Amino acid sequence: MSLMKRVDQARDAYRKGDVSGSAEAHAAGRIAIAAREEHGAPSHAYLGDMVYGGLDGIVTTFAVVSGVAGAQLGSGIVLILGLANLFADGFSMAVGAYLSSKSDQEYYDREYQREAWEVEHFPDGERTELIEAYRAKGYTDEDATRLVDIQTKQPDLWVKTMMVEELGMLKDERNPVTSALATLVSFIIAGSIPLLFYLIGLVTPILAGIAFPASLLLSGAALFGLGAAKVLVTERNFFKSGLEMLVVGGAAAGVAYVVGVLLKGLGAGG
Repeated sequence: MSLMKRVDQARDAYRKGDVSGSAEAHAAGRIAIAAREEHGAPSHAYLGDMVYGGLDGIVTTFAVVSGVAGAQLGSGIVLILGLANLFADGFSMAVGAYLSSKSDQEYYDREYQREAWEVEHFPDGERTELIEAYRAKGYTDEDATRLVDIQTKQPDLWVKTMMVEELGMLKDERNPVTSALATLVSFIIAGSIPLLFYLIGLVTPILAGIAFPASLLLSGAALFGLGAAKVLVTERNFFKSGLEMLVVGGAAAGVAYVVGVLLKGLGAGG
């Protein structure tokens, strides 16, 4: 059993109050095997990028569709603005995800190098800092000193411990390019949902007044589904999470629709 599967089993047992299931997840043999395996599947680290990229994609594109529908403009305008927004915002988000991940990793590496240099040149001071950090957490002087004695035996472990205990920093293992691609792909796929019936209208006739209501229903279902999917990251109640995202996305679309109506009136008045 992999580490993440064991953790998922423990979480599920805790939620159900299943003591025997929790005990099985904490069996020494299971823990030993999981500890030797890689922490999670490769795609698991990018789950957050995919979920939040998808949510941003559908909310922003649906807002554009709603605004154009409120202004009672043609389906061609919906597609032009919707697709322009979809690819431009998707690319912008992907670049943002790449730069954010890359900057975080560069900052971590720079701080790691500084800590490594301090450990090498000022070991006594670094030991004192670590002891004080453990004291602040409630450890006794004796226990804090014992912990530091163990963790300072290996320089690399010592530096990593300083990164966590002194700076509160964990290394982001994600590949910035993969993170950006996960964000972009999920943004475009989810953001295409509000445009689906307008795209179908390019190849087959759709009755007037059908495209926007159909887009409304599809987008609402997708918003709820993606909101519910957030529980894979947040561990919250799936129904509450889905309903929350449906309300937020619906509110954004509602605002855009009202703005479209107002702009239509202003245009007619001009």
